[in-house]
Amino acid sequence: MCGIAGWVGYSHDVSEHQDSARAMTATMVCRGPDAGGVWTDRHAALGHRRLAVIDIEGGRQPMTSGESGTPQAVITYSGEVYNFPELRQELTSRGHRFRTASDTEVVLRAYLEWGESFAERLNGMFAFAIWDTRTEELLLVRDRMGVKPLLYYPTDDGVLFGSEPKAILAHPLAEAVVDAEGLREVFGLTMTPEHAVFRGMYEVRPGTMVRISRRGVQKIRYWQLESRPHTDDLDTTVGHVRELLDDIVRRQLVSDVPLCSLLSGGLDSSAVTALAARALAPEGKRIRTFSVDFTGHAERFEANAVWEAPDAPFVREAVAHIGTDHEDIVLDNAELLSPKVRASVLRALDLPTVTGDMEYSLYLLFQAVRARSTVALSGESADELFGGYSHFHDPEAVSAATFPWHLPYRRAGGQDALRTTGLWDRLDLGAYIDQRYKEALADVPALPGESPQEARMREISHLHLTRFVNFLLDRKDRISMAVGLEVRVPFCDHRLVEYVFNTPWAMKTFDGREKSLLRAATQDVLPASIVQRKKSPYPSTQDIEYERALRGRIADLAAGDSPVLDLVDPAGLRRLLEKPEGSYSIGGPYSGRAVMERMVDLDTWIRDYGIRFVPEGG
Repeated sequence: MCGIAGWVGYSHDVSEHQDSARAMTATMVCRGPDAGGVWTDRHAALGHRRLAVIDIEGGRQPMTSGESGTPQAVITYSGEVYNFPELRQELTSRGHRFRTASDTEVVLRAYLEWGESFAERLNGMFAFAIWDTRTEELLLVRDRMGVKPLLYYPTDDGVLFGSEPKAILAHPLAEAVVDAEGLREVFGLTMTPEHAVFRGMYEVRPGTMVRISRRGVQKIRYWQLESRPHTDDLDTTVGHVRELLDDIVRRQLVSDVPLCSLLSGGLDSSAVTALAARALAPEGKRIRTFSVDFTGHAERFEANAVWEAPDAPFVREAVAHIGTDHEDIVLDNAELLSPKVRASVLRALDLPTVTGDMEYSLYLLFQAVRARSTVALSGESADELFGGYSHFHDPEAVSAATFPWHLPYRRAGGQDALRTTGLWDRLDLGAYIDQRYKEALADVPALPGESPQEARMREISHLHLTRFVNFLLDRKDRISMAVGLEVRVPFCDHRLVEYVFNTPWAMKTFDGREKSLLRAATQDVLPASIVQRKKSPYPSTQDIEYERALRGRIADLAAGDSPVLDLVDPAGLRRLLEKPEGSYSIGGPYSGRAVMERMVDLDTWIRDYGIRFVPEGG
């Protein structure tokens, strides 16, 4: 999977400043524990940290296009291109000769053969930089759905880039400055494409290439969701979804290191696991699976509007039906509250948490999985694609003139808690969210002739596939790569995304339930209990001791000299504690508990990163 970093400076002799490039690259060791390297030229330095997954011996980077002399191009690459065998065969027929068996070399030679149009040929999750020595231009490329992160920071004479903000901030030209808009992005849950919170830093938008030359920065969209008429009938549609899933999962099983599947007992992860098990069966292999649970969770579980039942019984049914080699990873609250774990997650995200304990438990789960495997399949993004969230089916959320995922946060008390702190008004978050929502709607490609309901559901789907999914994919990538685990997301294959996005909403809900197409396409490989199970989010602890510990931290912040008090009045923090004990535990990450967690993280973030806030217009 790997981590990348680099620097282009047209008025510098970058080769004389290798220490800066190496410092940037060193921040990516967690993403690439197996090997590392830095390539430098007069005006460019490319760094790489490697997590070896394919071609263990031959895939070292940065990789050049030739073995001697000045290369035509150099690449530092993160991710996987799943159709690299076909591309390799085509390139071989065009006269290219390969030194390695890696997909990295295929991508590099595809660039040399087809120029910038090569990105349209790649199927996978990837983020990479190519320095063309012939033109002295840098090309930054990110996959269509944004599975792999890539950021850049323009300078007076070039650019800094990296897989994560920490790589860029390690360079002396970059500053950890956050302005009012950056804070609004942290707290507004708008997931604005290209916005990286730190002032002067940007994300490469999914499906985009960014070219840096002496003329400046140019953005090139090579892919985006388009609206097209759907002409297949229901049976054909279900069959095609299954054909795509079979091909996607089969491709994503390619690995030269141990591979497993993350299994929650829900429809999405169970479907991926079952299809993987079927694909491996002819080879006499069994898929290894892992799930997460909390000590005592079953005993104190209380059903609510978010969680109907604990995962564990469904996990057991899936394991028995599919036939996996399974292991439960059971966590306790002491681990979730560990300062070391919380610091590690903050360091992984480079930002305060959004869903609090979910992010801490994900880290502990991935840490345990990484001790046994290097690659994991995930069911992430199926809800955004097939319409799995409750707010897809909630008339109030669908008709609201705002992002539909804001309704669960409002109902569970998250927005009220943010107002209680005073930050909502201070940052004018209502106006910011409204503006970002209007911009997001303007991006939705209309389909002439659609009914008002179908057009609205197209908007809802587009918002999730271009905004909300950004948060989930970034969270999963950052936390998994913090422990050197590569997580693959079959539901993000662009062929599947394009097809399902353009399937009418009436067909996506043909049986009156969420994710109808996915249920129909995979029901033959799953137990009936999972096919019929209602959507259940990733689990969150309901232990009252967790909430009590958070309350103690908030009280400490309000009474101390925390830098958070430059943003939030102490009385605002104390007002969070006025609600009765236990009121924050049921809603979990959708309640005021997540706001308390973010206040605690905000304190650590400001201190550890040396964050400097600047006022509006400063």
